[in-house]
Amino acid sequence: MAGTEPVERAMFPLESALLPGEELPLRIFEPRYAALVRRCLDDGEPFGVVLIARGREVGGGDARCDVGVLSRIAEHADLGAGRYALRCRTGERIRVREWLPDDPYPRATVTVWPDEPGEPVTAAQLVEIEDRVMALFERIAAVRDARLPEREELLGRVEGDAGQRLFALASRIPIGTADRYSVLSAPSAADRFAALDDAVDALADMVEFQLSE
Repeated sequence: MAGTEPVERAMFPLESALLPGEELPLRIFEPRYAALVRRCLDDGEPFGVVLIARGREVGGGDARCDVGVLSRIAEHADLGAGRYALRCRTGERIRVREWLPDDPYPRATVTVWPDEPGEPVTAAQLVEIEDRVMALFERIAAVRDARLPEREELLGRVEGDAGQRLFALASRIPIGTADRYSVLSAPSAADRFAALDDAVDALADMVEFQLSE
């Protein structure tokens, strides 16, 4: 989906906030989402994934957030009777411009949402927040007398610009759904850094609380 022109997409609301560049396994059994899968397989289209603000994944009637990601089906298995097992991969961040009728599945008009201009995030800032995350992992490993994998295995290889690197880092640490959505919906890389910085602070406080018990 090139550029930022509005495009109608099939949508899959979930009870988790997905970030760009993540694996997304799905098991499909609802008829409406079986129809979504058939459309995407037939046309080679991605579908949008957004966080459910209120409600449940099954049955409809949910309230949905308006920032999400495009997801593409990488592998699929047709299990029969309208059931599928999917392995998907998330890509570009999107904004919902208008929700359309759920007929036969959730649909919306969306645009790709690249990072907006802002203050630069420096390499030193990225290293600093990665060091804090590693310190947390090391603290937990020491208490559990466990051996940690290498830094690159835990945090991933340093690839892409600062904004993409922050998405990748956020996807590898156990922050809550609200914090993940704050990282996803931050307009610029600098805003994303601030959101992730706050999330790491909250995670550090939670780890220390749990370890003190």
